[in-house]
This record gives sequence, C-alpha cells and structure tokens, in this order.
Amino acid sequence: MTARHTSSTSTFDPSAEKLARVYAQAILEAADRKGCRDDVLDELHMLATEVLPQVPNAQRVFDSPRVPLEEKEALIDRITAGRMQPTTTHALRVLARHGRLGIVAEVAAAARHLAFELAGRREAVLTTAVSLPEEQQRRFVADVERQLGVSLAATFAVDPALIGGLVVRVGDTVYDQSIASCLASLGEKLNRRTINEIQHGRDRLTSA
Repeated sequence: MTARHTSSTSTFDPSAEKLARVYAQAILEAADRKGCRDDVLDELHMLATEVLPQVPNAQRVFDSPRVPLEEKEALIDRITAGRMQPTTTHALRVLARHGRLGIVAEVAAAARHLAFELAGRREAVLTTAVSLPEEQQRRFVADVERQLGVSLAATFAVDPALIGGLVVRVGDTVYDQSIASCLASLGEKLNRRTINEIQHGRDRLTSA
C-alpha cells in the first residue's frame, strides 16, 4: 500500500475550528450525562449534511446575525421537534444564544472527530471504483486496519475514474492501491530501466 501526504487547498478559519471543538466538547459531555452520545452525533451530522443543504432558508437564518434569536429558536424547534434528542435541541439553542449557529456544521464535524479520538479510532475515507456491498466493505476495513495497525471509523466513497482497487485516506495521508496507481508505478520502473539500459549502452560504447 503506497502512502502519500496531501494538503487541502480549501481555506478554513483556525479560530472557528478551535471554537467548534470547544462547543463539541461541551455537547459530548452533555450527551454522555444523558446517555445519548451516538444519537446526538448522528442528529448533528444529519442536520449539517442533509437538512441544511436542502433547506437554503434555514442556512440563511442560521448564518445571519440580523435574524432575531426568537426566530432562530422557532426554526430550531420546527426542525427538531419530535425528531431529535432534547440534548441536540439544547445544543442548537446554546449556539443560537451565543451567535454561533452559523458554525453548526463545523461543530458537528468536530464532535464526530472528537468522539472518534476518545474511542481511539481514526477517521478514514475508502474510495472504490464501484459501490460495494456491506460485507465486502467490512472486509476491506478489517484488512486496512490490519495493515495500518489502527482502528478506523470508515466511510466509503465511489469514484468511477479509479481503474479498480482501493484508495484509503486517513487524515492527510492517502494510501493508494488502485490499479491506476500500480500502472503508474510500473511505468516509472520501466522508464528508469530504459534510462539505465541507455546509459549502460553509452558506457560500453565509450569504453570501446
């Protein structure tokens, strides 16, 4: 498995990231006291990745400092009522009161990351050329965990551009086992061999 490090080209605000982690820590502690950590994590993740992207007006209300607190709390109640844990609703209300509801996606991501850290797991994205059945996904995850010697919280992605194989991203490190990568590696080896053979032939001519 070939490893390479990558750097993200997207911009981020380190202060917002740090602030999100502070709120995430408080939310996890509150959820643990109520015994509903997994539910709260799933609900925040769903809110950030499914609900808000589909309801542009909700994102606008969350982001805008001009929208009164009462309107934000009313929207929170409409989104969460009967669907989410009271701890999740309370967390969103706290963010609203502190004027931080606009970073709820960052808080959700930080909470998941922190929960994995506390459990001694690393987040990973495994990319394949086609969608895999769950049993095969589990085998892939187990194999990668064995090779890397870490416990993974893995999600799967599909990239049809891959020529088979598997690409694993853990943090900023990418482990590439795709056929395309193997072909590229083989091409590099063949190029080096050709260059060496040409150089060897020149050396023989020179010595002659």
